[in-house]
Amino acid sequence: METKAAAFGDADFVMPFSAIGLDTFVVEPERGKVTQAAEELLKSKYGLIIIAENTAKLAGDIFEDARKASTPCVVTVPFTTESDGFASGALGRAIKLATGIDILANE
Repeated sequence: METKAAAFGDADFVMPFSAIGLDTFVVEPERGKVTQAAEELLKSKYGLIIIAENTAKLAGDIFEDARKASTPCVVTVPFTTESDGFASGALGRAIKLATGIDILANE
């Protein structure tokens, strides 16, 4: 089975993914434009969606239902000069959903 992969974020974020053959979706950092593009992207039936951390924050809960399903696999990647922990939190939730263990807990 062939599955498509996509990168979603600003031009600087998606450029390297384009070079390795992923479909890229460039969005301006504006909540309305990001949510509209995110909804369209989810309708496109990608198997993997890689999102820039700053873009994922603007998308709000658009990707939350997708993160709970087996496909698409939605991965949030830090991309700003200093990560604010949003991507790490998303990864932690995904691992907890998959394993039942919060391995990133600070206890």
